[in-house]
Amino acid sequence: MLDTRWRKTLPLVAGAAALALMLGGCTPGGSTTGADRPLRIWSGSMTPITNNFNPFAVDTATHMTYGAIYEPLFFFNQLSADEPVGLIGDSYEFNEDGTVLTIKIKPDLKWSDDKDLTAEDVAFSLGYGSNKDPDMVSVEATDATTIVATYSTSKFTATSMILGSTWIIPEHIWSGIEDYMTETNQKPVGSGPYVLKAFTDAAYTLEANPLFREGEPDVKQVQDIGIDSNQSSEDLLKTGKLDWVGQFIANPDGVTSGGRISTMNQQQDPTVIMTCADASLGCEGAQTDPAVRQALNLAIDRGAISSKAFAGLAGESSPSFALLPRDEKWLGDPELATSPQKPDVAAAQAALEAAGYTKGSDGFYGKDGVAIELDLFSPDGWTDYNDAAKLISAQAEEAGIRVNARTVSEAEYWTPVSNGDFQLALYGLTQSLVADPYSNYDQYFATAATAKVGETPVKGQNYARYTNPVVDQAVAQAGATLDETVKKQAYTTIQTEIARDLPYIPVVLNASQSFFNTKDFTGWPTESDMYAAPLPYLSTASAVILTHLRPAGTK
Repeated sequence: MLDTRWRKTLPLVAGAAALALMLGGCTPGGSTTGADRPLRIWSGSMTPITNNFNPFAVDTATHMTYGAIYEPLFFFNQLSADEPVGLIGDSYEFNEDGTVLTIKIKPDLKWSDDKDLTAEDVAFSLGYGSNKDPDMVSVEATDATTIVATYSTSKFTATSMILGSTWIIPEHIWSGIEDYMTETNQKPVGSGPYVLKAFTDAAYTLEANPLFREGEPDVKQVQDIGIDSNQSSEDLLKTGKLDWVGQFIANPDGVTSGGRISTMNQQQDPTVIMTCADASLGCEGAQTDPAVRQALNLAIDRGAISSKAFAGLAGESSPSFALLPRDEKWLGDPELATSPQKPDVAAAQAALEAAGYTKGSDGFYGKDGVAIELDLFSPDGWTDYNDAAKLISAQAEEAGIRVNARTVSEAEYWTPVSNGDFQLALYGLTQSLVADPYSNYDQYFATAATAKVGETPVKGQNYARYTNPVVDQAVAQAGATLDETVKKQAYTTIQTEIARDLPYIPVVLNASQSFFNTKDFTGWPTESDMYAAPLPYLSTASAVILTHLRPAGTK
């Protein structure tokens, strides 16, 4: 399943046959060489693709906005403990208490419109719109390549978010934009390795940026295709019409057996039942009761879901939302290493009965004459999620909890997820950039990262509308220290709270499968050189990979 931040819009219009016409020139088996055509990817967009290259529009902007066109200062490889790689940035350092961050950028940088990229642009970007940290006191360019940002609290733990997730934008363009959230930015000017060449609602094409600081990439064009479903993508991979995808395929050997496509599977991103959790923010439904969420957590059979919906390719999820074993030193309670893999119907029913629910004659629980009836939706065509939702519905029924599973178009999925008008949604959280779960807690569980129902969170992705002052305080404590003992204590508090409250009910650690064309293109990550996670929907990492690739047979 794809990182849901990059899944866009749907209707079933572009099947494999229709796309074959659009992709004309690439015959089955991939007889056209990589040097003669664009590298074709599916980053998760479905037709019609929205013409939006605004890096602040995280739910609607095209994927290649992030990394290929706009860049952060540094690249943090989430699969490695190595130091971050400088992109625009060259070096950085904090003062002793972590409240002053000094950043040096590389000299002689250019925007893709040939204007100079200087420290003034970086200072502007750090203080612009949703980029601006609420704890920022000031930010200034002290010379052409130096930026000094001052904060009211220590920012040691937030380093990867400030330096690796803040999109640097040209001041000479964005200073004139009145509403940065509604701007679609259809003629983007960035610093990344590619620029926009052409756009249609079925596909868009990027071409190498001649002003890129490292020189033009060897792959001269990249085309991101809109596809209607996992199955259509799989068919196009098999017939040589796609070069790179990240998706669930139950039988990867059926794609890789011909020798053209290689695959990897990093189990890293949690698939969850996301709940609209907090009634005080406008959420409605029985799922706002923690007892109902706890009962559902106990009722589901994760082993069966992993086997039947994810073909045994997924890992075991953790209610701590730390990535294990990578983040093992940050796990406070070993009991929270994994969620229950087998259902406990008796315990689920006991949790409901302790909260005042009674079982009706129809076998389902309710309270005060109102039966529990929950809506669970997933996007049509996400076959692993669709199958998982059906299993969850059936397993919940065994415990006396009615959950109605349905599928919706992508447009019908993202709108309620963003504005909070839902009860339960199958959703994919993205993993932290470094071996530290801080950004997970800050982005998905902190009150500052959410909004009332009817509004979209401006900073963060706490779509569960979860609020907990104990968690907020612990997130702030963790973000303000380099002392690992203090940080682990804060994380232990967070983990205890969220494992009890379950605004996101863990299902599996998703099979993050990537498939890529090693016959026509070289330079992909390998098990011995995992310089970036090889998933085309990951921001920044995908662009780093593109700069490493070259058509086979070229020097």
